[in-house]
Amino acid sequence: MKRLLNTLYVTGKNRYLSLDGENIVVSENQEEIGRVPLHNIQGIVTFGYTGASPALMGACAQRNIELTFMSGNGRFLARVTGEVKGNVTLRKQQYRFSERPEESLKLARNFITGKVYNSRWILERAVRDYPMRVDTVGLKEKSGILQKSLENIRTCRDSARLLGLEGEAASVYFSVFDEMILQQKGNFYFHGRNKRPPLDAVNAMLSFAYSLLAGMCGGALEAAGLDAYIGFFHRDRPGRMSLALDLMEEMRGVMADRFVLTLINKRMIKETHFIQKENGAFLLNDSGRKVFLSAWQERKQDIIKHPFLNEKMEWGMIPHVQAMLLARYLRGDLDEYPPFFWK
Repeated sequence: MKRLLNTLYVTGKNRYLSLDGENIVVSENQEEIGRVPLHNIQGIVTFGYTGASPALMGACAQRNIELTFMSGNGRFLARVTGEVKGNVTLRKQQYRFSERPEESLKLARNFITGKVYNSRWILERAVRDYPMRVDTVGLKEKSGILQKSLENIRTCRDSARLLGLEGEAASVYFSVFDEMILQQKGNFYFHGRNKRPPLDAVNAMLSFAYSLLAGMCGGALEAAGLDAYIGFFHRDRPGRMSLALDLMEEMRGVMADRFVLTLINKRMIKETHFIQKENGAFLLNDSGRKVFLSAWQERKQDIIKHPFLNEKMEWGMIPHVQAMLLARYLRGDLDEYPPFFWK
């Protein structure tokens, strides 16, 4: 099992990363502003535009330290990894499954079942925890629709139909997402999902969280010996980590959406943490990214009991456990892939 060590986040756009002995050196305008021992690091995520030295990239690859490059608004750009050590027989089985429509559909159904189940319980938890502050009737109504959607998903026999059911369920869920924003309503609101670009602060944070979660899932799949680019629900597209997007579907709501709601409702994030560009796009500024990433790291260390394994673990381990379970299913050790069900 992969241990949860430290991830180094470099948020300044003009910061350059290099290697000095066994240390990562962070420089800005050719002046050193910090250094971190390489042996303490599991991963590096940089939001800068000046890049990293070949020596550092080589050292990270040799030590199996993921070096991920993101744009300033949190869009994934590239990841440097070392030699692929995945089990060749496992990957060949993954490729066989991806070419069989019935096997792909079976896995896709489970991914989406997990997503919709968790979305429903996010609504149910809001009703339970804040009965005097939310529209309980409206949330219960949408929860009931999602329950019926789950029944349709589990019996779906067509991939195009499954895609439609997933879209309908997402629309139902997001139609009441604004209801769960309980604080700072004047500055944080949600009137629908928009991505390119995000047109409000909530969508900006959702996109940022999804990018981080996709990176976690991609790393977890590779650690389990799988190919993160060959998916079952998200089909092959050059440069897209389709299987990482598949895996993160069941975790979107519980790991990303609820995290964004917590930041807002606990007033950890403020209006001053965002900038709005001329085209209307909202972006986290440097101070906002620091608040976001610090809270994200803390959240990953919170403890949860995994519903299938019945073992306590950190939230940050969930993608690794699900990747392991997926690998076990593909090997034939499990009769069915068990989605992550949160309640």
